[in-house]
Amino acid sequence: QVQLVESGGGLVQAGGSLRLSCVASGSTFNTMGWFRQAPGKEREFQSSVNWGGVTYYADSLKGRFTISRDNAKNTVYLQMNSLKPEDTAIYYCAASYGILSTKNSRDTNAYSSWGQGTQVTVSS
Repeated sequence: QVQLVESGGGLVQAGGSLRLSCVASGSTFNTMGWFRQAPGKEREFQSSVNWGGVTYYADSLKGRFTISRDNAKNTVYLQMNSLKPEDTAIYYCAASYGILSTKNSRDTNAYSSWGQGTQVTVSS
């Protein structure tokens, strides 16, 4: 059974940092990524990384977030720095068996597996 389990969310003050983790079990994936969803908004792409280490980021992040993965541990990480109140959202891990293009990596439909999400709250 395929399962993605996120951890590392929490409450942090503006300007602070958090590191999210997502462990995949039951399968290995070519592409793993992070999305977030704020109340009343659509789920939006943050970042993705493929098996070979190629990364993509949402343009809005401006270098504040860094994605990485440990293939041996089947785990993907999202290091989030200089957090802002507008980063408050539920963050979801997603995985795809395909190697996604720049365009497709931003499409929720390109991912076949999703985690339950972890809440990130940034206070001002």
